[in-house]
Amino acid sequence: MDKKTYTNALIHEKSPYLLQHAHNPVDWSPWGDEAFQRAKERNVPVLVSIGYATCHWCHVMERESFEDPRLAELLNASFVAIKVDREERPDVDSIYMQAVQALGQQGGWPLNVFVTPEGVPFYGGTYFPPQPRHGMPSFADVLKNLSAVWKNEPDKIEKQTESLIQYLKQSSNRDKVGSADALSFEGEERAAKLYREHYDPLNYGFKFQAQNKFPASMGLSLLLRHHHRTADAKSLEMCENTLLAMKHGGIYDQIGGGLSRYSTDYRWLAPHFEKMLYDNALFANALIETFQVTGKPEFADHANDVFQYIDRDMTSPEGGFYSAEDADSEGVEGKFYVWSQKEIEEALDRKTASVAIPFYQVSEAGNWEGKNILNTPQRVGDVAKELGMSEDAATESIATARQTLLEVRGKRIRPLLDDKSLTSWNGMMISAMARAGRVFADEVRIACAAKAADFIFSKLRAPDGKLLRRYRDGEARYDGYLFDYTSMAVSCLDLYEATYEGRYVSQALELMERVEKKFATGNGAYYETASDGEELIVRQISGYDGVEPSGNSNAAMAWLKLAALRAEPEYIQRAEKIFVAFHDEVMNYGINASAMMQAFHLYLGELKEIALVAPRNHESTETMLKKIRQGFFPNAVFAFAYEDDVDAASESVPLLAGKKSVDGKATAYVCKLGTCLAPVTSPDALENLLGYE
Repeated sequence: MDKKTYTNALIHEKSPYLLQHAHNPVDWSPWGDEAFQRAKERNVPVLVSIGYATCHWCHVMERESFEDPRLAELLNASFVAIKVDREERPDVDSIYMQAVQALGQQGGWPLNVFVTPEGVPFYGGTYFPPQPRHGMPSFADVLKNLSAVWKNEPDKIEKQTESLIQYLKQSSNRDKVGSADALSFEGEERAAKLYREHYDPLNYGFKFQAQNKFPASMGLSLLLRHHHRTADAKSLEMCENTLLAMKHGGIYDQIGGGLSRYSTDYRWLAPHFEKMLYDNALFANALIETFQVTGKPEFADHANDVFQYIDRDMTSPEGGFYSAEDADSEGVEGKFYVWSQKEIEEALDRKTASVAIPFYQVSEAGNWEGKNILNTPQRVGDVAKELGMSEDAATESIATARQTLLEVRGKRIRPLLDDKSLTSWNGMMISAMARAGRVFADEVRIACAAKAADFIFSKLRAPDGKLLRRYRDGEARYDGYLFDYTSMAVSCLDLYEATYEGRYVSQALELMERVEKKFATGNGAYYETASDGEELIVRQISGYDGVEPSGNSNAAMAWLKLAALRAEPEYIQRAEKIFVAFHDEVMNYGINASAMMQAFHLYLGELKEIALVAPRNHESTETMLKKIRQGFFPNAVFAFAYEDDVDAASESVPLLAGKKSVDGKATAYVCKLGTCLAPVTSPDALENLLGYE
């Protein structure tokens, strides 16, 4: 088999990850009934190999094993091979990841799981080397051994599958635990304590892994809420220090902008160079909120730097957001991003280079495999002082250097761009941009968020209202999952608070009513997949906030905000039932549910409902709007209308119904469950009413 001419069934797919394997000599099939039927007819097991387009170790295993004709022959003879893009099919990935972890393996990608023709797992792992290494068997040995067990010891297979299927079903059993009366801020206190215990006071961030450091953006947003409620200085300190360490470290692309997936060291220096849309959305959001809390402009500047990267490299002409950029280019991890000192000296004039080299910590020896990962631990003013020049002059030189190096780097061979658009990830970036537009008074950001939302609703929504998961090359495919619906619902509510256009509230409500109809479990939590979706071996329920907020976390946040805006107490009960269903997460181990804890904070903070009604073109209107748009009020939801628009606005936002301005001034009504306090007309008076009870 000539790998240059061989083509398998993946050639007809749209996924960049599947297309990467379309010319492997392995007879790959996409996930579907046809492949499993062939396995039944042949009476052979199935290899389900899961990864994603920008996965470094997926590329390694492809080069070492899946492009090897001899291994492909072995695999094709004894197995049916299925390739899955985990980002298109997170339901499949989640089930098999949980199965591999139940087998005592560490999860990750590539995920290679061996299953029966009925789809039930019996063995699996992540990366398998081409030769035995560090106690790991070779992939060929794994294939030979499993084929022999399948043929000669079916009882072993049956026993393992029974054990795993029982485990998977039990782990998705979400019986009601406790009661709403047991819910309290003690859960937030425990979560904050766990973050303090894992905090790295030297390099900042949190030591949750033996070596790697992942951005903890959702956790930082939780810590900001803890600080807001308790005035705990440590929570704010951890948040500020960690955000700045990431922004100035090698994990952040100092030339082009954007955060990489994680750091391979505790110093935030050497990243795993792939960039994911979701990481950048969460990072930007944490920066925006920290600006709200501190008023320090550097956090706003850093958030805008992220958005400039998204605008330039991660936004489609249609307005949707792409998924990721690879770590590898020309088959080498990080090659696109690193520099030698000589390359920088050749790219810049002598004066500019004299500032850029110390600022970006460049040396002849390099700091990573003989090259330099640019990082900026020193402030520009410190570098200027060392060089005996003004800070303004140094700042100008750095800006020139950055632009020049970006242009020079642009001539290199770029890493792969995974240009599919995923609904939930787009929702996360829409939320971040809408919040930036609101807080920074940036109409461009709001317009970008609105355009992306229009893209989702025009390209990834079926005529019957069903959301779809993935869009690429003109094709929308796969039924939306819980986090697709709830992520878009939350983003619509963020767009409402940025624009005060009631249509966004109506869209959010429509999405969440579909969630209630198609995803409800009957005990408060929601399934990951819809009742009319593809039936897999188990229908999962999760509240785990991993790389993105769980669907249940977003559902809780969406119901709470809708309860305020729609003046509907029943929606609070829906959120409350989620918290009760995930009682252990919110009360005992909130670091694994950091997004749910943010919704929990809003719930426990008495969910202040603020209706602001104001005259047009009045000084008090702008003053009050600035207060509610720039301030950090994580226990409040805001509605706004001009007094001559109240009747029309209240159709989609009933909270506004009947509200009037007092003495011709902007007037705020602070309400709870529809019962309002006396109206106030000053920002300070409003802020005094937004405390915790």
